Amino acid sequence: MADQNGSGQLMRGKICLVTGATSGIGAVTARELARMGATVVLVARNAAKGAATAEHIRVTTGNSAVDVLLADLTSQRQIRQLADEFMGRYEHLHVLVNNAGAVYEQRQESVDGIELTLALNHLSYFMLTNLLQDRLLASAPARVVNVSSDAHRMATLNFDDLQARRKYRAFRAYSQSKLANILFTIELAERLHGTGVTANALHPGLVASGFGQNNSGFINLLFGTLLRPFSRTAEQGAKTAIYLASSPEVADTTGQYFTDKRPISPSAAARDRGAARRLWEGSEALTSLAVPVPG
Repeated sequence: MADQNGSGQLMRGKICLVTGATSGIGAVTARELARMGATVVLVARNAAKGAATAEHIRVTTGNSAVDVLLADLTSQRQIRQLADEFMGRYEHLHVLVNNAGAVYEQRQESVDGIELTLALNHLSYFMLTNLLQDRLLASAPARVVNVSSDAHRMATLNFDDLQARRKYRAFRAYSQSKLANILFTIELAERLHGTGVTANALHPGLVASGFGQNNSGFINLLFGTLLRPFSRTAEQGAKTAIYLASSPEVADTTGQYFTDKRPISPSAAARDRGAARRLWEGSEALTSLAVPVPG
């Protein structure tokens, strides 16, 4: 992928943290930020895969400033450890790309007793961003980039059964988590208004990657075989995340939802400010995290 911004030095001096960085659009995003000169920190669950991805990025970009931190982002304890480890190594954070996500055919719970889709796809974004808030504020101008999906358009949040205890459907849970990403982004942008830290969400498109292949049934067949001919490459899917993380054109843009590097309107449910505030408060309760408003 060519440097989208015409300069291999555009991100020199910037520190970027990318979750879900060992495959798919996360790996491409990390690689291209490194190619632009950034120090890039990959978040990986598997040490061997993290090390291999980091070495591949170093070799292909000529940038040796590629680090790996290990965490299972379904575990709140590990998210806290990840934030602590990052802050112990780095005094600044200029770009946080929340990208890790999955869909689960059967209902499962995290080690914290939280439905796994919600735990990984939403609460990991919420926790990691807020635990690193002070680093982002100290590094302003800084950016938070949240990978969502147009699947959010099929969802509304059922606050009476947010963890699908009564009735679980994989795509409903996934769509709700992607709606949560946008509501979180909008509320975060409002709370960070005037601080120099922006927050935007994006739809990467249907991407041919390993997504869905953690399942053994229909979802694996759907994403691994049936939809693959209609899917984008990871390089194509990563373009908007890279753009939001690096482009001077969106340096001051915040609280928006993008696709193909253009802001578009998300669903009416995603624009519900009352729902955004309620989700924020519920997320604080589920993570035992009281987030102060900057100022």
